[in-house]
Amino acid sequence: MGKLLKDITFITIGSLLYALALTFLVIPNNLADGGLAGASVILHYAFGWSPGIVNFTLASIVLLIGYRVLPKRNILLTVLTAPLISFFIYITESSVEPLGDPLVSAIFAGFFSGVGTGLIFRTGSSMGGTSVIARMLHHNLDWDLTRTNFTLDACVVLSGLFIIGPLNTMYTIILLFIGKKSTDVVMEGLDSRKAVSVISARAPEITDVVMQQMNTSATVFKGYGGYLKEEADMSYIIISKYQLLKLKRIINSVDDKAFVVIHDVRDVFGGSFSWSKKS
Repeated sequence: MGKLLKDITFITIGSLLYALALTFLVIPNNLADGGLAGASVILHYAFGWSPGIVNFTLASIVLLIGYRVLPKRNILLTVLTAPLISFFIYITESSVEPLGDPLVSAIFAGFFSGVGTGLIFRTGSSMGGTSVIARMLHHNLDWDLTRTNFTLDACVVLSGLFIIGPLNTMYTIILLFIGKKSTDVVMEGLDSRKAVSVISARAPEITDVVMQQMNTSATVFKGYGGYLKEEADMSYIIISKYQLLKLKRIINSVDDKAFVVIHDVRDVFGGSFSWSKKS
């Protein structure tokens, strides 16, 4: 029950942030957006139709198509999210004075809409538009959710090129880029992780020093060098990006000839890494 209440709170806040970014920053400054909301805005410019009503209509059609292939929980949450976004757009879509600087409007619209989208995605819901299509592709083909959604949004924006003009279209692409980065931050956090692979004859010793000095764990694998045809140990270590410099110093102090590969890690949970973070 507590998890459901938290999800509903995130969805409500996220929907409100997204809708306000649209009605206070996007529409008054003749910008566009991606997804069905962006299509609704373009139709608003072209025919004067209410973006809130159009968004609700289009989202309902997409949900009717996508409900068979998406997880039941995702559909239930999206049934809540899509009407909320449409409702918040509808009650705030009356004329608002433009800021006078479309670029600044695009930057802040991207930030607020990205934060709202991230809050919605964190619950497992979607926004009832191209995000439903992105969710279907992610669920069935394991395509990256955020990048797929960004590509679909870009296609929607480019379709409005002759309505809002090339300059505002470029501003809108900036909006989408900032929105994607904001969504990534909300979903993954600011404290990104690094996976470090250390190939060294002294890998067990490096592992022991890392465990003692950095309060984290490491795993040692047995390997075989394809070039030298010799056995080689490899340490695999997960750390936060802020610990990377200290780890490099430790590795160099134990074996300055070690071969080190550093990878970005999208998410880490469970195991001794999570334990060490809490302790």
